[in-house]
Amino acid sequence: MDDVRARLMAEQAEVQRRLADAAAQFDEVVAASRDTNADDEHDPEGATIAFERSQLATHVAHLRARLAEVAAALERVDDEGYGVCVACGRAIDPERLEIRPATRMCVACAARSR
Repeated sequence: MDDVRARLMAEQAEVQRRLADAAAQFDEVVAASRDTNADDEHDPEGATIAFERSQLATHVAHLRARLAEVAAALERVDDEGYGVCVACGRAIDPERLEIRPATRMCVACAARSR
């Protein structure tokens, strides 16, 4: 399990780095919007500031959710529940865990939950 923990911790560090970058970009967009015309809906240069802010906010939310998934996977490692589907209780295929180390469900249960 040490290798699993190491992979999850590396993923956690990467997601934290990406989250910090995205949060900084979000702050830059918000700061830039204070210095510009509030009506950017007809800006011929491209996407509106509101659109960029919305895209970055969604990205930040996604990264925060990913960070929570990794933290939960680390807890499962500690509780010896890692690799067991939280829905059906069966072992998760090792190949799936290799691809998605923070996954909580086997393929069948994940497909049903969609």
